[in-house]
Amino acid sequence: MSSTDKLNEKATQTAFDKKVVSVSQQLHPYVKHRLYIAESTGVLPKNMYSSNGIIDESIAKFYGNGYNIDIDTHALKLKLFKYADDELNSLFKQEAFHKNTISTNSILEEELDGLEEKYTIDDGFDYVMNEDLNDISYQQNGHQKHLFLYAEQDNSVLSSFEMKGVSENKSKEILGSLYSWLPLNVSSIIDLLSFGKLSFADIAKVKSMEVKRVEFIYEEVINKFKDHLD
Repeated sequence: MSSTDKLNEKATQTAFDKKVVSVSQQLHPYVKHRLYIAESTGVLPKNMYSSNGIIDESIAKFYGNGYNIDIDTHALKLKLFKYADDELNSLFKQEAFHKNTISTNSILEEELDGLEEKYTIDDGFDYVMNEDLNDISYQQNGHQKHLFLYAEQDNSVLSSFEMKGVSENKSKEILGSLYSWLPLNVSSIIDLLSFGKLSFADIAKVKSMEVKRVEFIYEEVINKFKDHLD
């Protein structure tokens, strides 16, 4: 390989690396919000993980698994979102079930007891809702729930729900309840839409599921949110 070819190859790689870094910045709102929800609901200890760490690990796995240097920007973004989403899922599993983690098991066990088998857990720590999300329930059934007052400031979720004229205090209260009860794999779909700014088709690719399934989940969640505005 000539010196010119080597320089061109290096320049191409450098340009690609800059492209990866630039695209990865779009992941931060989503990853930050997933960490916030996990911390607020007791899955993760406070202030132990950062979006930078999650995204750096996702980029490392992207490079480590091989890549097409000619990949277009949108396809690259979806790949990075998928790696970040997988990284978050692994982290939630590790922190929730590892024997040496900060106490979250007791909270999870209590909440699962209160759900009366409406929810189950698969072996990847994705919460799976039985009956295909036909009965998203916020009833506490006499069990104490660990709800929190939602504190997101830029109303990304409300914007994605196309909600107008809802009082700030009311919406934060309901969103806190919503995120406390929703299975993690369901709320991540809402966050990919609200904070990742992805389309239903993009989310389907990130989650490896059918587009109509993503649309169905979104409609179920937004309908339950509206129900609790009344």
